[in-house]
Amino acid sequence: MIFESNSPDETFAFAKKLGEEAAAGQIYMLDGDLGAGKTLFSQGFAAGLGIREHVNSPTFTILQIYESGRLPLYHFDVYRIGDVSEMDEIGCDDYFFGEGVCLIEWADIIREIIPEGATSIRIERNPAKGTDYRRITLT
Repeated sequence: MIFESNSPDETFAFAKKLGEEAAAGQIYMLDGDLGAGKTLFSQGFAAGLGIREHVNSPTFTILQIYESGRLPLYHFDVYRIGDVSEMDEIGCDDYFFGEGVCLIEWADIIREIIPEGATSIRIERNPAKGTDYRRITLT
C-alpha cells in the first residue's frame, strides 16, 4: 500500500487511522531518512490509540512506554543501537510479544530480530514534489 501525503496534517491523519486499526501484538517497523517525518508519524499513530501524552522519539532511552490509550504503545527508537544484542538487555521480546503495539523507528538496524509478520512502513521525501510531500509505503 502506498499513501502520498502533501502536508504534515495528512501524514498525521494517515498514521492516526493506522493507530485506530492497530491490534495487540502488532509490530510496525518505521524507517526513513532523518527529517522524513517518523516522529510526526509516531505522534499520529499514538493519537489513533487514544494516547494523550506528548510523544517524541525516545532516542536516548531507546524505549518509551505509553499506557494511557486503548492499548499500550511500546515506542522504540533504535538509531543509537550499536549492536543488536543490546535489544536483549532491554527485554525486547517482552514487548514484541506483549499486550500492546510496537512501533520501532529505524527498524532496519534491528530487522534480523524482529518477528515475522511485522508491518514495514517507509517514509520518503521527494523535494521535486514539495517540501511537505511524503510517500509512505506499507508492506
